[in-house]
Order: sequence, then structure tokens, then C-alpha cells
Amino acid sequence: MSIIINHANYIYNAGTAFENKALDDVTFSIEDGDFVGIIGRTGSGKSTLLKLMSGLIRPGENTVFLNGEDITDKDFDKKKLRFGVGIVFQYPEDQLFEETVRKDVMFGPKNMGLSDVEASERAIRALELVGLEDDIYDQSPFNLSGGQKRRAAIAGVLAMEPQMLILDEPTAGLDPDGREQILDIVKDLHKKRGTTVIIVSHSMEDVAKYVKRVIVMDNGHIAMDGTSRDIFTQVKELEELGLRAPSISYVMKELRDRGIDVPPDPVTVSEALEAILK
Repeated sequence: MSIIINHANYIYNAGTAFENKALDDVTFSIEDGDFVGIIGRTGSGKSTLLKLMSGLIRPGENTVFLNGEDITDKDFDKKKLRFGVGIVFQYPEDQLFEETVRKDVMFGPKNMGLSDVEASERAIRALELVGLEDDIYDQSPFNLSGGQKRRAAIAGVLAMEPQMLILDEPTAGLDPDGREQILDIVKDLHKKRGTTVIIVSHSMEDVAKYVKRVIVMDNGHIAMDGTSRDIFTQVKELEELGLRAPSISYVMKELRDRGIDVPPDPVTVSEALEAILK
């Protein structure tokens, strides 16, 4: 699924003393099957942009196009947005509410009009995808561990089999192992299903490791847009925007400053290790 954002503007509390322009003439496109990271300081417009793309806030006409269709057009089928775009908020486990894990994950597919059998089949596939064992399917989701709750909540979105998956800080509050497990699931989904993935994260290491393209937001507009390597090798420019490059970028810079001939462009630990060994 592709999406085009065309000269998007969004103002909170317009016309009041608390007016805040969250998006300022933002234009970009994301192609079908892309894996994109969005980064920026708190208040830079990231979350507003996600809400705009997922239809949670209403854009102006000719602002958001999903697979080439204006989502504000009177003839646009809203189901394409509700069922085609899945969104995972921060701490998605707070949205768990059903009696059992299975029922919770079935909720979305049933709202799509699927039968109980079809919804259950989708729920099981999604639960397997996130690595939850079948002995917890009929337990209360509130009896699960924190990491299991996070997986169950994500499974609820995946069970709808969206063509585009939007994740807002999906690993917030998780330990390093938990973060890696969740992001590996997303990476595998992107690889096997060709799902378009858009992820917002404050972890530069996670973004550098997993995404192909990075959009940097600053004060409601796009400050930088390029491959993860292009973006994260511009350490000075990121710092001027109040951001940091991945930690390994600083390690490589320190090595170069000490006269060790290592390349400037590794942005992940594995890349740096390979470069150092060479």
C-alpha cells in the first residue's frame, strides 16, 4: 500500500491562545512495500503525522492519498483505511479488554465481517507470528507478562492483515531483548508479506538497524529525508536538530580521531565490527 502526503498542514486549537501548528506544509510519498522510520524531537510533529496517515485526524482535501485515492473524497471506501492501515500506539497493551487473548485478537477480524471461524483462524496465525504459545490463548490477557501483553496487542492489529502497518514507539518500556524481538517480528512481516511499515522511534540504534529510509521531523516540517546511512552519517546536522546519531557513529568517529583508518559510514554494530576487522 502506498501513501502520498501533499502539502499537509495541521493546527491544534486553531484561533485560540493555545494555537499550535503541528504540521507545516509537509509533502512526501511512501511506496508500496517501503520500510520507513520517522524520527524527531518531542513536539516535532511525528505523532500528528501518524494520525493524519491513519485517518485519526481529518486532513484537508487533496492532502492524503491512499493508493492514489483521496481519502476525503465522498466516494472513497473508508474500509480501505480502517482495515488496510493498522496502527500500533505506544503501550498497545493498554487497549486489551476481552476475556481471553484469543477473543481480544479476534475482535478486529470480526469487525471486518468475518465469521467466528475465520476470525479465530486469523487470530491464531497472528498469535503464532508474534511468538505466543497456544497454552495462553484462552487465558485472560491481564494474566500475561508485560512482554506477552505487548505481543498480544500487536497480534490484534496483525490479525486484520493490514497492507500498511504504522507503529508509534512500539518498543517503549521494553528491555533490549524485548525490543529486538518485537522489531524482528515487524521486519519478518515486512519481508514475508511485503507489508508497508512506518515506525516512529526515539531509538536511533533501532531505526538504523531495521529501516531503509528515515524522515526527520523538526517543528512540523521535514528537515531531512534519505536512506538510514545517508541520515545517520550526518552527525552534526542531527545534533543541530536536537537528535543524536546511533552510538556506534560516535565510536567510529573517535577511532578516526585517534588515527585509526576506519570508514565513516557504519551505522550499526555489525557493520562497525566488519569494518574494524577489515
